[in-house]
Amino acid sequence: MLKVPEDLKYTKTHEWFRSDGKTVTVGITDYAQHQLTDIVYVDFPKPGSQLIAGKPMLTIESVKSAEDVFSPATGEIVEVNQAVASKPEILNQDPYTNWLVKIRLSGNSMTQSLSPAEYRELTAEN
Repeated sequence: MLKVPEDLKYTKTHEWFRSDGKTVTVGITDYAQHQLTDIVYVDFPKPGSQLIAGKPMLTIESVKSAEDVFSPATGEIVEVNQAVASKPEILNQDPYTNWLVKIRLSGNSMTQSLSPAEYRELTAEN
């Protein structure tokens, strides 16, 4: 059974995020890491990079494929997870503890989010 924590918001492109109103922490979902299989590399943007909600922000490579990860918010990268950068396979162990980036929001531009129940319904269809 896939994990879908109740305290997070989700996107249709399989990212999770949490916002404190100023900063958004973003990662990939359990469903996404299962689809990718063995993750071997994450191509992180540099801190200071500007992101646009709904547009690709980084790429995750696995033994199976390379997939874009989309930003749920418009803003600036303020931090990348160095633990994931040096050991990307930890995303397969726990994609919810091992976040990818933190984004400082600019304005209120966010992608449409899904509740945990809506996200479970989406992944059940796939």
